[in-house]
Amino acid sequence: MKILAFAASSSSQSINKKLVTYATSLIENAEVKVIDLNDYELPMFSEDKERELGQPTLSKDFLNEIHNSDAVIISFAEHNGSYSVAYKNIFDWSSRINPKVFQDKPMIMLATSPGESGGASVLATAVNSAPYFAGNVVGSCSVPSFYDNYDFELGQISNSVIQSEIQVVVNKLPQKTR
Repeated sequence: MKILAFAASSSSQSINKKLVTYATSLIENAEVKVIDLNDYELPMFSEDKERELGQPTLSKDFLNEIHNSDAVIISFAEHNGSYSVAYKNIFDWSSRINPKVFQDKPMIMLATSPGESGGASVLATAVNSAPYFAGNVVGSCSVPSFYDNYDFELGQISNSVIQSEIQVVVNKLPQKTR
């Protein structure tokens, strides 16, 4: 099965990209595609820009990536308690083309940050809003204090309790996607 994964971040050193990549490594028998939001950079959404540009190809491409997948895994960066601008912008453009952005795909939502909350605020917002955009969130997990709980050399979570939590969440994907 095909799994689309991405970090809701534009950072080239994104810890959320490391987390989402790690989470996808726990899924067996799947074709995983990890995309980078920097490849979907558009002008800041506004109705004026929409009138000027119409429906940009990049937002259509983003929606097609979701359409062509069987499941979606997102790890959210938290910027001042909310979404990163990079994620919010491509989401806003895409939602104008198809309000059902997530297209009823089973989803895993993750978040991490250097702090103790692990991006819990943005994760709660994402999980709560997903159903309004045809998101079928089957599991979620916040990873606190990323730098204390991730082994950069091995590319994996080093805390066994958090490893287990992420495995449990990933296992919530329907069998046909694993």
